[in-house]
Amino acid sequence: MFGLTEEQISDFGMTFGVGAFMLFMLFIIGEIAWKSKAGKTGTIILFFVLSFGMLGFIAKTIMEKLWGL
Repeated sequence: MFGLTEEQISDFGMTFGVGAFMLFMLFIIGEIAWKSKAGKTGTIILFFVLSFGMLGFIAKTIMEKLWGL
């Protein structure tokens, strides 16, 4: 498709598609914190707990790039 291989399309989707989805999820977490009037401490806890899985995905991506896997 458009001169790209399946691997290139998949890599683009995993980089930008999942990255955009993560930003959207951070927006949703912020909206939850704002609507629930969580305060500073509650907002920090919400962001830490609900975005913990995203940190693992980001760490995996960084390790793959650094170690050439």
